[in-house]
Amino acid sequence: MPALSTPLGDFLRACRARVDPDATGLVTGGNRRVAGLRREEVAVLAGVSADYYARLEQGRERSPSGQVVSAIGRALRLDADARGHLFRLAGVSPGMALDRSRDEVHPALLQLLDACPTSAAYVLSPAFTVLATNVIAAELLSPFRGTDNMVRVLFGHPDARKVFLQWPTVAGATVHALRLNAGRYPDDPQIRDLVSELLAESDEFATLWNDQTVGGLARAHKVFVHPRIGRVELTYQAFDVRDAPGQQLLVGTPAAGGASADAIALLGSLHAVDSACDR
Repeated sequence: MPALSTPLGDFLRACRARVDPDATGLVTGGNRRVAGLRREEVAVLAGVSADYYARLEQGRERSPSGQVVSAIGRALRLDADARGHLFRLAGVSPGMALDRSRDEVHPALLQLLDACPTSAAYVLSPAFTVLATNVIAAELLSPFRGTDNMVRVLFGHPDARKVFLQWPTVAGATVHALRLNAGRYPDDPQIRDLVSELLAESDEFATLWNDQTVGGLARAHKVFVHPRIGRVELTYQAFDVRDAPGQQLLVGTPAAGGASADAIALLGSLHAVDSACDR
C-alpha cells in the first residue's frame, strides 16, 4: 500500500527534521543524508518498532495509543503546544467544538477593554479576526482599516511591513498560532478558508505554514511605526476567554514613563480630537 500524506505524517516528518541528532544521546555516526533524525532513530527513542513508526508516519497506522503518542512526543523533544497538537492530530485528544459565541464578544469583556485606557486591547477570533477593540487598539491598527483579519493584514496589506517593524517575527508567531488553532478546531470553516486563500496568494505564508511549527500566542515585545505618532513599543500578553472558547484577549502595554507611554497618550488625544471633529 502506498504511503499517504496525512496531517499527522507531515507533522512528524517536519518535527524529526528539526531535532539535532547529537542532542539525543544516540550514536549517530557521520555522513547523514537527511536533516534531523531518521525514522529508525525516532523509533528507538520512543521505544516502538521501526516498522510501527514508519506506518504511523506514512498514514498506514491510524490508531496509536496515548502512551505511544506521548513517547514519540518526548523523542521529538516537543514543547507543550506541539505535544498537544500531536495528540490532536493522532486522534488521541479530540478537537474542540466551536459554538455560536465564537464571534460574539460578551458585554463584560467589552467593558474590560474600555477599562484599559493606557493599553492597546483587542479580542481575536480563532481565525485571528479582530472582534472588538478599545480606543487605543483601534487607533493603533487604523493603518489597516478595512481589513479586520490580522493574518490577512500581515500577508496582504501593503503597509504591514512598515507598521510592524519586526514583521518576520510577528508573521511567524501568528502563523504558528494559527496552525495550533487549526488543530484545536479542525471543523472551523473560517480557519480552513483563510488558510486555503493565503496558501494560494502568499508564498511567504505557504513557507511558514508548511514548516509545521505550532505555538500559542505568548508574551511578546512588538514595535510599531505608526504614521501619526511614530515608533511605539508594547509588551503584549494573550489571555484565553473562558466563556467563548477560541477567543483571545490581547493587551499591549508600554513601559511606564517612557516614550511609548507618551505616544499612547498622544494616540488617545488624537482619537478624542478626531471624534470631536466628526460630531
